[in-house]
Amino acid sequence: MSPKTTICLWFDREAEAAARFYAETFPDSAVTAVHRAPSDFPSGKAGDVLTVEFTVAGVPCLGLNGGPAFKHSEAFSFQIATEDQAETDRYWNAIVGNGGQESACGWCKDKWDLSWQITPRVLTEALAAGGEQARRAFEAMMTMRKIDVAAIEAARRG
Repeated sequence: MSPKTTICLWFDREAEAAARFYAETFPDSAVTAVHRAPSDFPSGKAGDVLTVEFTVAGVPCLGLNGGPAFKHSEAFSFQIATEDQAETDRYWNAIVGNGGQESACGWCKDKWDLSWQITPRVLTEALAAGGEQARRAFEAMMTMRKIDVAAIEAARRG
């Protein structure tokens, strides 16, 4: 049975390539089905990949090859919680190193312009603590691209 809620992500033409990259990069991720168009459609021909069913870190998604009409923006992002610097580096480097782009405060974009927040748990815990710990951690984060776990821990301690 398919899930009741699925995130639909619009791609120009590369939904399958994106889904396969996510499946190789993140645990609890897989491509579960590829569906081809039964006839021609505005941005493709019969037999082209139309939709791809996949999961990213346990989240059910559908990639739709809808053509160039709509673009991804930072208004939607996947946030991936990481346990340590090694895991943070692994995901960040996979995304940025595969044609992606660094942004600020733990955000990056993949080569399909989908935004990702690679967020160490020490950062979310520091912000949740409130007070001076949160302020120091937040101010440290504001200077970073990829999150530096040791720097966040040091800022939290003061």
